[in-house]
Amino acid sequence: MEFSITLVLVLANLAVSIPAFNNSKLMNDLIFYPPAIANNKQYYRFITHGFLHADIAHLAFNMIALYSFGGAVEQIFSLDCLFGSMGKVYYLLMYLVALVVATLPTYFKNINNYQYRSLGASGAVSAVVFAGLTLLPQLPINFMFIPIDIPGYIFGIIYLGVSAYLDRKGGGNVNHSAHFWGAAFGVVFTLILCLALAKLNVLENFLRQIQAGGRLLPFEC
Repeated sequence: MEFSITLVLVLANLAVSIPAFNNSKLMNDLIFYPPAIANNKQYYRFITHGFLHADIAHLAFNMIALYSFGGAVEQIFSLDCLFGSMGKVYYLLMYLVALVVATLPTYFKNINNYQYRSLGASGAVSAVVFAGLTLLPQLPINFMFIPIDIPGYIFGIIYLGVSAYLDRKGGGNVNHSAHFWGAAFGVVFTLILCLALAKLNVLENFLRQIQAGGRLLPFEC
């Protein structure tokens, strides 16, 4: 059985999130809390907050999305024409760095806000999803309440637009900024890595995939 980084990440989220549901000290020690980072140099919170979730529904939603997309992205990264044996390493690096990058705007906005706290893997999961859509833009997205598949690149445009709007609107407990910046980071990370290391022409592949009209084409390297 092939070693799966995605499965390890899912298990790690379960192992940290579930005990923290009923352990306020663990929750407070690991949650994203900008003043603690700025004043006490607790930089680890940029990472640890991504392994905490508010409740079972929050945890389940993020882990289903991660498991559904992550396995495919991990396999694609490991293709010989992309990153080969280093694919899993770059995949894990993308996930962890996305946790930091996705929360940096929130950090600077709330650096002195002693009432603000945030948690969840959404920023990293968004990076994984949009890395996949960068390479396979026609990847179908399906929602239980919508009876048709939505092409991935259409979903991506809607997702980023809605996240940006809701972030500007403010209110609520959902960090829409992390969704937006995580998704953007996933695209940029994949593009830069492909330009530097892969044999695949990302732009040509993207256009080929879109022109295929819903069919997922094999990569041409």
